[in-house]
Amino acid sequence: MSWLELYAARVKSPVEAARQIESNTRIFLSGNCSVPQQVLVALTARAHELTNVEITQVLTVGPADYVAPELAGHLRVNTLFISDNVRAAVNDGRADFTPCFLSEIPSLFRSGRLPLDIALIQVSPPDEHGFCSYGVEVGVTKPAAQSARHVIAEVNPRMPRTLGDSFIHISKLDTIVPVDYRLPELGMGAGDSVTGRIADHVASLIPDGATLQTGIGAIPDGVLCRLLDRKDLGVHTELFSDGVIDLVNRGVINGERKTLHPGKLIAGFLLGTQKLYDFAHDNPVVELHPTDYVNDPFIIAQNERMVAINSAIEVDLTGQVCSDSIGPRFYSGVGGQVDFIYGAARSKGGLPIIALPSTVTKKDGACLSKIVGTLKPGAGVVTTRNHVHFVVTEHGIADLYGKTISQRVRALISVAAPEFRGELETQAKELRYV
Repeated sequence: MSWLELYAARVKSPVEAARQIESNTRIFLSGNCSVPQQVLVALTARAHELTNVEITQVLTVGPADYVAPELAGHLRVNTLFISDNVRAAVNDGRADFTPCFLSEIPSLFRSGRLPLDIALIQVSPPDEHGFCSYGVEVGVTKPAAQSARHVIAEVNPRMPRTLGDSFIHISKLDTIVPVDYRLPELGMGAGDSVTGRIADHVASLIPDGATLQTGIGAIPDGVLCRLLDRKDLGVHTELFSDGVIDLVNRGVINGERKTLHPGKLIAGFLLGTQKLYDFAHDNPVVELHPTDYVNDPFIIAQNERMVAINSAIEVDLTGQVCSDSIGPRFYSGVGGQVDFIYGAARSKGGLPIIALPSTVTKKDGACLSKIVGTLKPGAGVVTTRNHVHFVVTEHGIADLYGKTISQRVRALISVAAPEFRGELETQAKELRYV
């Protein structure tokens, strides 16, 4: 039987595909901008016919009706990274959160520690050899599809054909659901004067020939905009967005001095607009790989001059970084922060950077310092004080590596908002840090 005959024999409608999902099963839901929307809608519509179906996911973009309160007991999310569409459900106890490094998620599936009954994914149409591309989300989706007992795939002509370790053959798709809809889009971060000054400081650290880990948001986008005068930059990152396109077109990002995968943009997934999807489609410069490769700190470290740029919710005066919770309330997850901070630290000439605004304004108008004497009770330490090298705010760069506690305190107070420095000094003395 040819792959074309296999394809035709396995085609089903979204409703028919959703009816293959039974009670007491665990489903992997492909995430980011590759959520398989039509089968998910059909599954949500019949949720009351099911009990105890777990939906394991990472970050998802788009509506999440499947975590509605009335579906309790029918569908329950277990997320390995908390996106904003499931955050309330997690903190209300209607969904679960499994803390883990992004680099280790594939091994949870492959080892059977988190066994998968069904992988619900979205792929590109097959090429002449019968291979579909996972498109904009390879990092976690490929290991999940390889580990699941049954694979349900929406095949979407709008999904770009990305290259790298990013393919699955038609014979591995047990159920095929042809669809045709635009992928969700996320625009570049809107910067302001604060994020602009942070980006100025971060950009000042980045040398020619650096390899970048950068994500989506005002700070990473701002940093990229300030690198037009650099030469021979490269990319090795868990994700990239539209911000790299202009630098590639200008020849600033060419990967020529990369010590691993020279000439290639290496990532696990893409988050951006249609412009990014068009750029990545069948582009030999772009390679997507599973996260147990992309996010492995020992792989990352093979890139000399590796620059890792990550953010935080708060940083205490010893350098402990909280980036996954606000006190005891879960906000996001570890993601790839520790993977890349550690990998960059091990890299020859590497720069592990935590970048954040010095203050945050609450809904009631109160202004709080994000450089704090001690983390909030219940806050999670994502990056330890032992891993931190640079902390950057709009007020400057604190170089903490190899520094004593008292030296760290002085450096961090110097990049805190001026109106909080006296209070932080008092707290440091009370804690006997200085």
